[in-house]
Amino acid sequence: MKFHKTILATLFLMCISASFSTASDVSRLQEPGRKLNRDEWQRPVEVMDALGVKSGHRVADIGCGFGYFTFHLAARVGAEGKVYAEDIDQKAINKVRERKEREKLSQVEPVLGESADPRLPLDLDVVLIVDTYHEFRDYDRIMQAVFRALKQGGRLAIIDAEAPSDRPRTEYHRLHSIPADLVREEITRHGFVFKESRPGFYDAEYGKKMYFLIFEKP
Repeated sequence: MKFHKTILATLFLMCISASFSTASDVSRLQEPGRKLNRDEWQRPVEVMDALGVKSGHRVADIGCGFGYFTFHLAARVGAEGKVYAEDIDQKAINKVRERKEREKLSQVEPVLGESADPRLPLDLDVVLIVDTYHEFRDYDRIMQAVFRALKQGGRLAIIDAEAPSDRPRTEYHRLHSIPADLVREEITRHGFVFKESRPGFYDAEYGKKMYFLIFEKP
């Protein structure tokens, strides 16, 4: 009788362990706080194609969060390229570093930036800023730093949420959105040339309509 109870207890523990393992495996596939269908509406391949990201390129993902675009970019630039995953949140940087080490992606370089300085290296091919520009308080200084970091002909992409244009500039970080016209005015003021507006995106999870603007350093 005791033998049978031991076997049953062992089987029970094995089932519990398997359940935790499966849950852990699933959670690793998901970006925290986001659904698995983000590729469908965010269209990362289309974004990278529009920016001309190639193998061997040096790119930066400003406001990278947990690295959704960072790791798409890493796959595109390959081991010969570099992806600077920048964020001012230490937790986000830690998450990116953990995945970089787990997947042995030497091309990913986490960068802990500051509110007025993303601490980017020079000679970048592309800078991507997704759903983050509206959060900038020191946007002039940040864009000056981005302009310095990009090589001549380098491209800058801003993907952000549509917003009404009649609000004070200081309110847009609270609204988590910013008008495209205001973004164009601010960024071209720092020497960038506006190239084009690409088809936008709709984030159904948060009900956000997003535009996709491309600039270039002349």
